[in-house]
Amino acid sequence: MAGMDIDALPCDGLEKPVPRQPKSPTKAAQIRAQNRRREWLERNPSYFESLEHELADPILYERLVKRFQTATERQDEGKLKGFGRTLEADLARGERRLSNLDPSGADDGHATELPAKGIDDPWDSAASGKEHGGELWHEFLTERFIRGADDEFDYEEVDDDEELDVLARREAEDEWFEDEEPSWAAEGDADVRTRQGETGVQDF
Repeated sequence: MAGMDIDALPCDGLEKPVPRQPKSPTKAAQIRAQNRRREWLERNPSYFESLEHELADPILYERLVKRFQTATERQDEGKLKGFGRTLEADLARGERRLSNLDPSGADDGHATELPAKGIDDPWDSAASGKEHGGELWHEFLTERFIRGADDEFDYEEVDDDEELDVLARREAEDEWFEDEEPSWAAEGDADVRTRQGETGVQDF
């Protein structure tokens, strides 16, 4: 293997893992805020019950939720929303359908509040039934909220709440336990490293 730099060859099993590049302050702040929003949703499931969310994407709501409602359920929902909000949702659906007919493709049929729409968004799949449709709608609202796309919500209070850093604290604790040397390892003879009180016999 003339001419090959031996030092450049990889040593199987001896390569050290390459550490990840540290996140920029902006990226770190974004991830922290999104984690806090996710935790807030876990603590406030009533957020998903608001009928105002229909306006986030009226056509998607119709496809995932409304089409599976019984006549009674639709009537009850209409009473809760009132005539004004019901009419607003119907008009929004009509406008969205018209915009979908635009050959320029200015609107893809989903709410403009959700930027960077992914091609594999789960809510784009067909709902197999009422329960499945509700789950897909829930996922849509979750992603929309975490991305900060709910224009009617004041995110500042959530994003600045350090008490919501549950995930960060859990990860910090895991790292601490991984780095902590067991106290019994330093006891007794340095070569034997026998834990005090252990016989080495498995209690099967």
